[in-house]
Amino acid sequence: MSNQYEVLGKAPQSEDLKKLSPNDIHLTIKNLSAGYGKMEILHNFDLFVSKAQSLCLIGPNGAGKSTILHSIYGFTNIFQGQIEIDGKEITNLTPAEKLKSVGIAYILQDNSVFPDMTVEENLLMGGFIKDKTEESFQEAEKVLEKYERLRNRRNQPAKVLSGGERRLLEISRALIMNPDILLLDEPAAGMNNEETEDIARFIIDIHEEMKKTVVLVDHDMNMVMDIAEEVMVLNFGEKLAEGKPKEIVKDSKVIEAYLGVS
Repeated sequence: MSNQYEVLGKAPQSEDLKKLSPNDIHLTIKNLSAGYGKMEILHNFDLFVSKAQSLCLIGPNGAGKSTILHSIYGFTNIFQGQIEIDGKEITNLTPAEKLKSVGIAYILQDNSVFPDMTVEENLLMGGFIKDKTEESFQEAEKVLEKYERLRNRRNQPAKVLSGGERRLLEISRALIMNPDILLLDEPAAGMNNEETEDIARFIIDIHEEMKKTVVLVDHDMNMVMDIAEEVMVLNFGEKLAEGKPKEIVKDSKVIEAYLGVS
């Protein structure tokens, strides 16, 4: 009996498999060109992210990594292409509509806590933003019960928190909104090794225990190796390589783009 791959003429590629199981695809970007003002940063870009997958976007500065997150959330000009969640086009929805209707939450690279509010009040803002204030009290208690560092400071203003604690608070506040997709832009930027490890463990919990789809941008390859199931490398607004973390670190094209050597 002939092997099915022989009949096809080749073994199926990842894109072929994705077409066979559309129900497993959570986030889809098709032929996207996007940027800021009249400047195009992304060029004919495609992306497929499965449900509950963790994908990390890496690449040199200016490669377009953050622009992908901005485009998903609605912070860029879209020149062509479309973005879909579970097959529903969301390209032109506002950030607020994307949060409420399809469950996308974005943790910005810049510090976004409310410094004069207490830790608990910051957490409760997650429920306020999504019009679920009663549920937010219960969810906030779960966060405070789980994370001692936040619990010990629940009645203190957020401005007294360390960088790692602020990022933990930001991500926790987003989770209170119960998103299906979490976008993270360099979540460990500016942190020491201990704080970076704490945030990495937190993100792994979000993905593995809460079954959230996670798309993040990061430069720290140690963190990428720990967190990501799949890695996509960008260069000049286009996909350079994609694969498992252990494959990507050995890819000659990736090494050349990062280090400038061939």
